[in-house]
Amino acid sequence: MEVIQNLRNFHVLRSGYRPVPFLFISRNPFSIRSSRGLKTPFVSLQSEPLPNVIVSTTSTNQASFTIDYLVHSCGLSPEAAISVSQKLHLQSPEKPDSVLALLRNHEFSKTQISNLVKKRPFLLLAHPENTLLPKLDFFYSIGVSRSDLARTLSSDPTLLTRSLENQIIPSYNFLKSILLSNERIVSALKRTTWIFLEDHSKNLLPNIELLRGLCVPHSCISLLLTHFPEAVMQRHEEFGKIVKEVKEMGFDPNKSTFVLAVHAMSGKGNKSIWKRCFEVYKRWGWSKDDILAAFRKHPHCMMLSEKKIMKGMDFFVNNMGWPSKVIAQLPVVLFFSLEKRIIPRCRVIRVLMSKRLIKDDLSLASVLLPVEKCFLERFVTKFEEEVPELLSIYEGKVNPEEAYS
Repeated sequence: MEVIQNLRNFHVLRSGYRPVPFLFISRNPFSIRSSRGLKTPFVSLQSEPLPNVIVSTTSTNQASFTIDYLVHSCGLSPEAAISVSQKLHLQSPEKPDSVLALLRNHEFSKTQISNLVKKRPFLLLAHPENTLLPKLDFFYSIGVSRSDLARTLSSDPTLLTRSLENQIIPSYNFLKSILLSNERIVSALKRTTWIFLEDHSKNLLPNIELLRGLCVPHSCISLLLTHFPEAVMQRHEEFGKIVKEVKEMGFDPNKSTFVLAVHAMSGKGNKSIWKRCFEVYKRWGWSKDDILAAFRKHPHCMMLSEKKIMKGMDFFVNNMGWPSKVIAQLPVVLFFSLEKRIIPRCRVIRVLMSKRLIKDDLSLASVLLPVEKCFLERFVTKFEEEVPELLSIYEGKVNPEEAYS
């Protein structure tokens, strides 16, 4: 409480309040006598604004209540509450209480409510039944779960400030004409709320028309908008440059890799990751042609973290002895889990090779690409008589070095 009181005092000082002497209004209409006994010129109380002390006191009381409410009811820190109180002035708890009750009833957590209030404090003054609830109900009606909607809106509550009839529903109708299903619309919404907020005629529609002009299949356009909406929502001029660059790299507009490459090169962040991946692959002896070939086969190999690339390449090259450039021909293997897929399978392959039950020149694709059922049938079940412990080795229950030392 002492901290909050000190913060209140700080807020009062910032508001410009300065103590003034108490004034006694004299019966003489032409003078006002102060508590210090000095006469001051006559001031008409009807024609002049209220003394600063009264205005400051009223303002300070409102600010104090607002800060207290934001801290104790909304979960804001005192510092955040002071910042928000510069924009929001609460006079009573009734309206904000009803807003908070609505959010809690719709599974917003304390943290989510706090985030929402910090980002859009004026929502505390919204009418919960007339303004907020219809928007929540609309998103539920198209398949957004309560937990997903709470997470999405707490991250960016701007949607709750927009008109349902004039913005949200027209955006939904446009997206439905492209994506064709509510499930895809919900997936796109969970990635960015801006698909419901922007003027689609400005960038999104021209970008889609550009792809259509290159004969990009509708399924690929839908893939891009569903899973990577930010890429197709960027400025039309910038989008056009990226599409042209991707096409010049040799990508086929008729294949899904074309739009995945557009995503991988969209935005400053993705471009920075692309350049960093380029340098990491060069460290493993890949040429520019090797890197571009891998990019064409699996565009998102240029969006992996440096740590994941290094761990994967180190295992394939230094532990398994596969040539570095073999990975460039099958970059999808860098996406597999080292612990759950790559290492367990390679343990089995090592045992089988040591017993000369399989050839030493087994391809990387034949080991790592098959689904688990096919791998087990081909490399585990098939050799259970020769190597009874093979399944336990695959599952990590038996150390192959201990079993055959």
